[in-house]
Amino acid sequence: MGASIHIGKILGIPIGINYSWFIIFVLITLSLAVYQFPAEYPAWSRATYWVVGILTSLLFFGSILAHELSHSVIAIAGGIPVKSITLFVFGGVSQISKEATNPRTELIMAAAGPFSSFVLAGVFYFIWLFATPIFEPVGALGRWLAVINLLLGVFNLIPGFPMDGGRVLRSILWGASGDYRRATEIATYTGRGIAYLFILGGILIMFSGNWFNGLWLAFIGWFLENAASGSYRQMVLKDSLRGFKARDLMTQECSSISPRLSVRDLVYEQILPGGRRCFLVTDDARLSGFITLHNLREVPQDRWSVTSVAEAMTPVGRLKTVAPDDEAFTVLERMDGEDVNQMPVVEDGKVIGMIGRDNVLRFLRTRAELGV
Repeated sequence: MGASIHIGKILGIPIGINYSWFIIFVLITLSLAVYQFPAEYPAWSRATYWVVGILTSLLFFGSILAHELSHSVIAIAGGIPVKSITLFVFGGVSQISKEATNPRTELIMAAAGPFSSFVLAGVFYFIWLFATPIFEPVGALGRWLAVINLLLGVFNLIPGFPMDGGRVLRSILWGASGDYRRATEIATYTGRGIAYLFILGGILIMFSGNWFNGLWLAFIGWFLENAASGSYRQMVLKDSLRGFKARDLMTQECSSISPRLSVRDLVYEQILPGGRRCFLVTDDARLSGFITLHNLREVPQDRWSVTSVAEAMTPVGRLKTVAPDDEAFTVLERMDGEDVNQMPVVEDGKVIGMIGRDNVLRFLRTRAELGV
C-alpha cells in the first residue's frame, strides 16, 4: 500500500495508516462540518459542527478497521496468517498472506466483514434513536454512521471479485463445483464487469456536470478492475506452480562468504561484478547467517568500509528457511508474508540450495516459452 504510518497492534496484527488516508479524512470532515451538518442542524455552534465532524470521521474509519479485523480474526482462526491492516484512501485492506484452503473458510471469512458493518449499523441506529432527544449532536453522529455502515455492508456484498461479495460468490461456486480455478474465473469476470460499469457510470455522471462524484465513481471502478485482474493473475500463478516443489525451482549455486568480509568489499568484489543478490555466511564451514541486498540497504553507505558482513547479515537463529518438498506456491506466499526475496532450502540441517523470486519468474518464463 505504499508509505504508511504504523500506529500500533490489535490482536497482534500491525495497524497502519497510509498517507492517502488523510486525503479522504479531510474531505469527509469538511463535507460534514461545512455542508451537511450546518444544512441539517442550523442551530448548532460552529465549534460543534467541527467537533462532531471530526469525531464522525474518526468513528467511520474505526468502523472500517472493525470490518477488516472481522476478516482477519476469521483468517487467523482458520490458520491463515494476517500480515497487517492498512487504512487508505478507499477504506481499508487486510494483507492476508495466503488464500483460504477450502470454500467454507472463504465463505465465513468473506461474510464476516459485511456482517460486522451491519452490526455496527444497528448499534449506531440505536445511538441515533436514543441520543437524539437527549443530545442532538450525538444522535446526528449515530445517524450518519448507521447509514454509512449499512451502505458499506451492502456495497461490499456486490458479487464482484475481489470484494467480499465476490469472494462469497467464489466460495459458493467453489463448494458447488469443486473447481477453484473455474470459480475464481467466474467471480473475476463478474468483478471486472462491475468495475467497468462503475467506470462507465462515473463517466456519464461527469458528463452530466457532477465532476467530483463521477470522477470518484470511475476511480473506484478503476481500482476494482485492477484488484480483480491482480487476484486472477495470482490464481494463474498458483495454478502454474501446482505440483512443483522448492527443490524443482531452487538453485544449488549458493556462494559462501566470510563473516569478516566488509560490506564494501562484498558489494564491489562480489555483488556488482557477479550480479548475485544473496550469500550464505559461513565460518569454518559452519553456517553463521545469510545476507541479501535487503540487509545491505539498511547499512549507510558511509559505513560500508567499517561494517562487517557479520554485523549486517541475518543470523542463523533468525533465518527463514524452507524444506525441499515444500510446495512452490507456498514458498512464494511465505516470501510475501516474511517480506523477503530469497530463502535457503534446508534438509537435515544443511543448506542444499536457494530459492528466490527470480527463480520462480525464470521457471515460469521457461515454461511459457516451451508451452508446457
